[in-house]
Amino acid sequence: MNSNSGDRQIFSVSELNRNVRQLLETRLPMLWVEGEISNFARPASGHWYLTLKDGQAQVRCAMFRNSNMRVNFKPGNGTQVLVRGRVGLYEGRGDYQLIIEHMEEAGFGALQRQFDELKQKLASEGLFEASHKRPMPESVAHVGVITSPTGAAVKDILSVLKRRFPSIKVSIFPTAVQGEQAAGQIVEALKTAQVSQCDAIICGRGGGSLEDLWPFNEESVARAIFASEIPIISAVGHEIDFTIADFVADLRAPTPSVAAEMISPDGEDMLNQFEGYEILLAEAMARTTQQLRQQITNLQKRLQHPGRKLQEQAQHLDHLDIRLRRAINTKLQQQRYQMDSLQGKLARVHPADGIAHRQQLLAGYIKQMSRSIQLQLETKKNKTAQAMHLLDTVSPLKTLGRGYSIIRDDQGAVVKTVAGVSAGDNLKGQVADGEIYFTVDRTTDKTL
Repeated sequence: MNSNSGDRQIFSVSELNRNVRQLLETRLPMLWVEGEISNFARPASGHWYLTLKDGQAQVRCAMFRNSNMRVNFKPGNGTQVLVRGRVGLYEGRGDYQLIIEHMEEAGFGALQRQFDELKQKLASEGLFEASHKRPMPESVAHVGVITSPTGAAVKDILSVLKRRFPSIKVSIFPTAVQGEQAAGQIVEALKTAQVSQCDAIICGRGGGSLEDLWPFNEESVARAIFASEIPIISAVGHEIDFTIADFVADLRAPTPSVAAEMISPDGEDMLNQFEGYEILLAEAMARTTQQLRQQITNLQKRLQHPGRKLQEQAQHLDHLDIRLRRAINTKLQQQRYQMDSLQGKLARVHPADGIAHRQQLLAGYIKQMSRSIQLQLETKKNKTAQAMHLLDTVSPLKTLGRGYSIIRDDQGAVVKTVAGVSAGDNLKGQVADGEIYFTVDRTTDKTL
């Protein structure tokens, strides 16, 4: 409680602290502070108490349980963080403090965590698998370059291609390579390059900080590279820099210059090879010419006058004609002998006598078969009559005709003994001209 003594206004300690707290809370809005955590404490209440510091100063902080439950990383001493909170005063001790409502990792640490999380996610989906990598073409006639049109990377790539193999066609798809708009522009450039009929694509930029290279760590860029139908070489940063794009791309080059070397043959080496091939070809042609000259010389020595060759062939034809005539006469004589022999045999075995004899035999066989069939029919008839008489003798119907009957129960089973039925059973009796249904009143066992 304050009191006035003359011109002096006197405050109690609690009033002073209360006024300072109200002043701080009303005059300072919600603000962001970046610093390093020290003196981190987490009591059983679940609240966090810590100190934020930089090179020149420090401030006490508190983050209550309902706010720190939303923090998605594990803070500790030495962690660089970015916090949002309001300035206040702990009246009991008169300590000025910052009440934190939101906390996130600051600078490189946050980016590195995002990098690791995305890398693990895409790896689990198989985007880094070697089976998905498209092979680079053996010969590249047209290459697409996705990078900044004013950066050092495009200059390095063009310089290398001009030096090594200037006939390669280069299509540049300009895009920002850092900043918030870069990722979207890179994705659009990749889509545009798909219809450019390029043999391969170099996508990258020169070196820089993790923040500068971050567009090549965006998920949208990684998925656009994975979806490309054209083989892609990732050439981001320097040799020690690695991005998500490097893992997804079909091939990774440590620098843009190396990427250009990887897809272009060395023109000087090829020229040296061609010169070597030219020397080998000249030597081979000289050897072949010499061999052909030697063959011509040998053929000239073996060559005969055509008149002599014709005489030899004519003489050879005369010999063949004589041999052919002899062979034909010999064959005709053999055929005459064979024909005379066959005519004699044919006269001796004329078929008329054989046919008459076989006709007589056939007539006799027919008579014998008729008698045998008639005899078998009579025998079968007699046996059939005997069997029918015997069957009629033992037929159940014959027995029924003599006054007997067959009694069955309601299941159709034949009743053979008194023990098989009981009073009240429904029975059926079969007689010669039909069936009689009746119910048992009583039974008498005659065997007792």
